[in-house]
Amino acid sequence: MASIVIKDSAGKKVGEAPLADAVFSIEPNTHAVHLVVRSQLAARRAGTHDTKGRSEVSGGGSKPWRQKGTGRARQGTIRAAQWKGGGVVFGPTPRSYAFKVPNKVIKLAMRSVLSAKAAEGALQVIDDFKLDGPSTKSAAAVLKALGIDGRVTVVVGDADESAVKSLRNIEKVRVITASEANTYDLVDNTALVFTKPALEWVEGVLS
Repeated sequence: MASIVIKDSAGKKVGEAPLADAVFSIEPNTHAVHLVVRSQLAARRAGTHDTKGRSEVSGGGSKPWRQKGTGRARQGTIRAAQWKGGGVVFGPTPRSYAFKVPNKVIKLAMRSVLSAKAAEGALQVIDDFKLDGPSTKSAAAVLKALGIDGRVTVVVGDADESAVKSLRNIEKVRVITASEANTYDLVDNTALVFTKPALEWVEGVLS
């Protein structure tokens, strides 16, 4: 069983935590990750696009001219698709883009991401941010002490409200609670930071 260094808010080593092989040492399944991320992004789409068909546009109640004898092409309504102001043929209508992915695949994708991050050395664990209250400056100092640069996802315990409020204002930092952990947020970063309670919670769910 592998282990990872636990650091304090000053970036110093204070211990080690074992990492479950079933969560942090599997062969990453890139197809599962791709499927779950695509599902998450699809579910975010509003799907409110809409166009009017010929039955929905106003006007065109009568035939514009008689069927024969005018020398012009036959027309049944001025609201057909070829007319200005006519209805749209096969245009987009409101719909949901969401599609379901089995829970087994969702967990496999998260385990794959965590295993890849651990193998790359992009995973860090901190015992606690030790914030007396919301303080963006203090939270930024902790990340700097950890040597983190670029886009980072921080996973904290569900009750750690001070850390959430402190980290959410920092540029390029995404903060989520352990119960909100998902494949997209875990993979879309250059560094992944867990607090010790959050790591234990996620590991327990995925084991």
